Amino acid sequence: MGIKLIKIGVVYFLIGIFFGLYMSAAHVFTLTTVHVHLNMLGWMSLSLVGIFYYLFPQLAKTKSAKIHFWMHNIGLPIMMVCIALAIYGVGGEVFFPIATIGGVLTVIGICFFGYNVLKHLKVEE
Repeated sequence: MGIKLIKIGVVYFLIGIFFGLYMSAAHVFTLTTVHVHLNMLGWMSLSLVGIFYYLFPQLAKTKSAKIHFWMHNIGLPIMMVCIALAIYGVGGEVFFPIATIGGVLTVIGICFFGYNVLKHLKVEE
Protein backbone atom coordinates (compact mmCIF):
# COMPACT_ATOMS: atom_id res chain seq x y z
CA MET A 1 0.00 0.00 0.00
CA GLY A 2 2.91 2.35 0.70
CA ILE A 3 4.21 2.38 -2.87
CA LYS A 4 0.67 2.78 -4.23
CA LEU A 5 0.13 5.87 -2.05
CA ILE A 6 3.46 7.37 -3.08
CA LYS A 7 2.53 6.92 -6.75
CA ILE A 8 -0.90 8.49 -6.20
CA GLY A 9 0.86 11.35 -4.38
CA VAL A 10 3.14 11.88 -7.38
CA VAL A 11 0.10 12.09 -9.68
CA TYR A 12 -1.32 14.82 -7.43
CA PHE A 13 2.09 16.53 -7.47
CA LEU A 14 2.14 16.60 -11.26
CA ILE A 15 -1.44 17.87 -11.45
CA GLY A 16 -0.79 20.52 -8.78
CA ILE A 17 2.45 21.73 -10.36
CA PHE A 18 1.01 22.01 -13.85
CA PHE A 19 -2.07 23.66 -12.40
CA GLY A 20 0.18 26.21 -10.67
CA LEU A 21 2.18 26.76 -13.85
CA TYR A 22 -1.02 27.43 -15.80
CA MET A 23 -2.27 29.89 -13.16
CA SER A 24 1.06 31.69 -13.17
CA ALA A 25 1.31 31.90 -16.97
CA ALA A 26 -2.32 33.00 -17.36
CA HIS A 27 -2.21 35.33 -14.33
CA VAL A 28 -5.47 33.77 -13.18
CA PHE A 29 -5.37 32.75 -9.53
CA THR A 30 -9.04 32.06 -8.97
CA LEU A 31 -8.41 28.40 -8.16
CA THR A 32 -5.49 28.89 -5.76
CA THR A 33 -7.42 26.98 -3.09
CA VAL A 34 -7.64 23.93 -5.36
CA HIS A 35 -3.93 24.20 -6.23
CA VAL A 36 -2.91 24.32 -2.56
CA HIS A 37 -5.14 21.40 -1.56
CA LEU A 38 -3.89 19.29 -4.47
CA ASN A 39 -0.32 19.81 -3.31
CA MET A 40 -0.85 19.51 0.45
CA LEU A 41 -3.57 16.85 0.80
CA GLY A 42 -2.61 15.08 -2.42
CA TRP A 43 1.14 15.22 -2.94
CA MET A 44 2.50 15.89 0.55
CA SER A 45 0.04 13.96 2.70
CA LEU A 46 -0.33 10.86 0.55
CA SER A 47 3.41 10.64 -0.08
CA LEU A 48 4.20 10.91 3.62
CA VAL A 49 1.57 8.31 4.48
CA GLY A 50 3.03 6.06 1.78
CA ILE A 51 6.49 6.45 3.32
CA PHE A 52 5.07 5.56 6.75
CA TYR A 53 3.43 2.44 5.33
CA TYR A 54 6.59 1.50 3.44
CA LEU A 55 8.84 1.93 6.49
CA PHE A 56 6.37 0.30 8.88
CA PRO A 57 4.54 -2.36 6.84
CA GLN A 58 2.58 -3.54 9.88
CA LEU A 59 0.66 -0.24 9.70
CA ALA A 60 -0.43 -0.92 6.11
CA LYS A 61 -2.00 -4.25 7.11
CA THR A 62 -4.58 -2.74 9.45
CA LYS A 63 -8.24 -2.08 8.78
CA SER A 64 -7.56 1.58 9.69
CA ALA A 65 -5.08 1.84 6.80
CA LYS A 66 -7.61 0.51 4.31
CA ILE A 67 -10.33 2.86 5.58
CA HIS A 68 -7.94 5.81 5.38
CA PHE A 69 -6.82 4.86 1.88
CA TRP A 70 -10.33 4.75 0.47
CA MET A 71 -11.78 7.73 2.35
CA HIS A 72 -8.82 9.96 1.41
CA ASN A 73 -8.80 8.84 -2.22
CA ILE A 74 -12.56 9.25 -2.64
CA GLY A 75 -12.99 12.42 -0.59
CA LEU A 76 -10.11 14.46 -2.01
CA PRO A 77 -11.08 14.33 -5.71
CA ILE A 78 -14.72 15.05 -4.82
CA MET A 79 -13.61 18.04 -2.77
CA MET A 80 -11.23 19.39 -5.46
CA VAL A 81 -13.65 19.11 -8.37
CA CYS A 82 -16.56 20.53 -6.39
CA ILE A 83 -14.54 23.47 -5.05
CA ALA A 84 -13.49 24.34 -8.61
CA LEU A 85 -17.06 24.05 -9.91
CA ALA A 86 -18.40 26.09 -6.98
CA ILE A 87 -15.81 28.85 -7.49
CA TYR A 88 -16.74 29.09 -11.16
CA GLY A 89 -20.44 29.11 -10.28
CA VAL A 90 -21.33 26.01 -12.25
CA GLY A 91 -24.62 24.63 -10.96
CA GLY A 92 -25.19 27.43 -8.49
CA GLU A 93 -24.52 26.73 -4.83
CA VAL A 94 -25.00 22.95 -5.02
CA PHE A 95 -21.27 22.13 -5.18
CA PHE A 96 -20.28 23.82 -1.89
CA PRO A 97 -22.04 21.23 0.31
CA ILE A 98 -20.76 18.39 -1.89
CA ALA A 99 -17.22 19.78 -1.53
CA THR A 100 -17.76 19.82 2.23
CA ILE A 101 -18.81 16.17 2.14
CA GLY A 102 -15.62 15.34 0.22
CA GLY A 103 -13.61 17.29 2.78
CA VAL A 104 -15.26 15.51 5.69
CA LEU A 105 -14.51 12.11 4.09
CA THR A 106 -10.89 13.14 3.67
CA VAL A 107 -10.56 14.40 7.25
CA ILE A 108 -12.19 11.28 8.70
CA GLY A 109 -9.82 9.17 6.61
CA ILE A 110 -6.85 11.14 7.94
CA CYS A 111 -8.14 10.58 11.48
CA PHE A 112 -8.04 6.84 10.78
CA PHE A 113 -4.40 7.26 9.72
CA GLY A 114 -3.64 9.13 12.95
CA TYR A 115 -5.37 6.45 15.00
CA ASN A 116 -3.48 3.77 13.10
CA VAL A 117 -0.09 5.31 13.84
CA LEU A 118 -0.85 6.06 17.48
CA LYS A 119 -2.35 2.62 18.12
CA HIS A 120 -0.14 0.30 16.06
CA LEU A 121 3.30 1.91 15.76
CA LYS A 122 5.36 0.38 18.53
CA VAL A 123 8.91 0.94 19.70
CA GLU A 124 11.13 -1.94 18.67
CA GLU A 125 12.89 -3.57 21.60
